[in-house]
Amino acid sequence: MALKVNEIFYSIQGESSFAGRPCVFVRLTGCNLRCSYCDTRYAYDEGEELEIEDIVNRVASYQCPLVEVTGGEPLIQEETPVLVHRLLQEGYQVLMETNGSQDIRRVDDSCVKIIDIKCPSSGQHRHNDLRNLDWLTNHDEVKFVISHREDYEYARKILDLMDTKLLRKNRVHFSPVFGGLEPNTLAEWLLEDHLDVRLHLQLHKFIWTPDRRGV
Repeated sequence: MALKVNEIFYSIQGESSFAGRPCVFVRLTGCNLRCSYCDTRYAYDEGEELEIEDIVNRVASYQCPLVEVTGGEPLIQEETPVLVHRLLQEGYQVLMETNGSQDIRRVDDSCVKIIDIKCPSSGQHRHNDLRNLDWLTNHDEVKFVISHREDYEYARKILDLMDTKLLRKNRVHFSPVFGGLEPNTLAEWLLEDHLDVRLHLQLHKFIWTPDRRGV
């Protein structure tokens, strides 16, 4: 059983509540969306077919307990849930970042799903499957990438759709588009509105150059 893989690399986790931790990334090839600010366009098509056991062996070579399956959009490949389950069987803590257009119920509940809900500036917000909000487990996370005030207001409306209990349990991140919206502007909006969410910055882009691959 094989998946098309763009790259496997070892780096510092730059996003989510796991930011700052060493992590092995398995970036799968292909995406069904075309976000205006996408920073991984190279993953749309580039990649090689790898058997799941070969992927697991490469991950093991880094001797790191944290693994993230990402893309592209990992869930457009039918075998991705099998890979996630296999990594969990090996004892890894597994994260999966998904663009919110795919059904997350296909993935083992032990995996931490990080749902990137698209805002209007992405040009892809009509593809959001908001039913995913009802399928979150207690440890799953939600992220909004914000370019401007319209995006911010859109994200606030989505928060209103979320169950209050879930908002207390699930970590919600508001992230400014790197090089677009200034972080201090987004911080001021959050403080003015008393939103109980996390201001999220892409840590890896501050450690290394924003266009560097494999970080």
